[in-house]
Amino acid sequence: MQQLSNNKERIILGIDPGTQVMGYGLVKETGTKIELISLGVVKMEQLDDHMLKLQRIFEKTVALIDNYNPDCLAIEAPFYGKNIQVMLKLGRAQGMAIAAALSRNIDVAEYAPRKIKQSITGNGNATKEQVAAMMQRLLSFKETPEFLDATDGLAVAVCHSFQKVPAAKGGASRKSYSGWDTFVKDNAKRIVK
Repeated sequence: MQQLSNNKERIILGIDPGTQVMGYGLVKETGTKIELISLGVVKMEQLDDHMLKLQRIFEKTVALIDNYNPDCLAIEAPFYGKNIQVMLKLGRAQGMAIAAALSRNIDVAEYAPRKIKQSITGNGNATKEQVAAMMQRLLSFKETPEFLDATDGLAVAVCHSFQKVPAAKGGASRKSYSGWDTFVKDNAKRIVK
């Protein structure tokens, strides 16, 4: 994986998917400097039909991409939950945002909620309020968003920036192996004997 050069500039769109409220944030990264472009939410609680919500997620994500021309999309992965129906709906919401990015040939990276919180606050169990406070400090903005989903979306973008690795097409940011033999050969130091 290649490192970003010090003067390379890119725009990252971060999305916290949801079927009631989808949070998003955009940052511009120039070398090691990150600055806020925009953050907000897409509300869908007034829509009764789940398919209309999915359509809105797709359309709003495409609109964000067309408006800001990001270089990549960073998205929060659905967390494990006990309610399978909620998980299914969240997975669909995430899929629509990913499909929107792929329809515009935008690279996609996915991060677990714990990874995002760890990256932003140093604590994988941080609250939404702690994440929001850190976003305000890191990006020097005072206004408090109406919904914490907005700062969650922003945190996904900042988490991706902290990785300093461009997303690969289709979200595959790791090396693939043709079998255990090639994995073991490339990772000999990780093998415990």
